[in-house]
Amino acid sequence: MKGELVMRRLLLLLVPLLAWAGPGGCAPAGPRRAAPVEPERARAALRAALDGWKAGEKPEALARASPPIVAQDFDWMAGGRLVEYQVLGDGTAEDANLRVRVELTVRNPHGRTSTKTVAYIVGTDPKLTVFRAME
Repeated sequence: MKGELVMRRLLLLLVPLLAWAGPGGCAPAGPRRAAPVEPERARAALRAALDGWKAGEKPEALARASPPIVAQDFDWMAGGRLVEYQVLGDGTAEDANLRVRVELTVRNPHGRTSTKTVAYIVGTDPKLTVFRAME
């Protein structure tokens, strides 16, 4: 009888605690979602990446910069040289990324120069990322 009373009291203490902890309890709620994009930081990362490309740096050099930036652009990776660029507007926030249109003037490894308008997808969490959109 005394043991049953102790168990009931223990349950009365545990039930509110479990309800307070929620359905997931103390277990992780799943994969961490990226925080919303920080537009100013994203624009600064984009400019840093494009300035680095224009200065003749390789995309990998940005990973060693402070802060590090992960960059990907197929023209850049193929040996194209950025001659000039113009950022077209402030970009559009899309959840964890900022989509920014940029006009690029690129000289390919064969010396041919072309101008095109592309979009970059720039992220600020958990790392700074600058990826050219596949459009």
